[in-house]
Amino acid sequence: MKEKFKIVVYVPVENADALREAMSNAGAGVIGNYTHCSFSMRGVGRFKPQEEASPTIGKVSELEQVEEERIETICSAEKLEDVLKTIKEVHPYEEPATDVYRLEDF
Repeated sequence: MKEKFKIVVYVPVENADALREAMSNAGAGVIGNYTHCSFSMRGVGRFKPQEEASPTIGKVSELEQVEEERIETICSAEKLEDVLKTIKEVHPYEEPATDVYRLEDF
């Protein structure tokens, strides 16, 4: 079985559809004969931009809260670099909160 990864990324709700589509177009979300597979849930993201930051939302040194969507999808090892590059290009934040987990074969 080919090596696979789970990608989890948090994005403002209004940008979620565009990011999800871009990730899928870059090769994420393929499960068997299905493409564009993902799971999402909403929550509140919190952050405080530091002096060196150029925040898209909020102001330097002020705590910000944003309604965000957590997008989970899977990705083959061959597509991982492309998908992560796409996240950085499409995501509105300067520093997208992104987790990558290696998946075990089953």
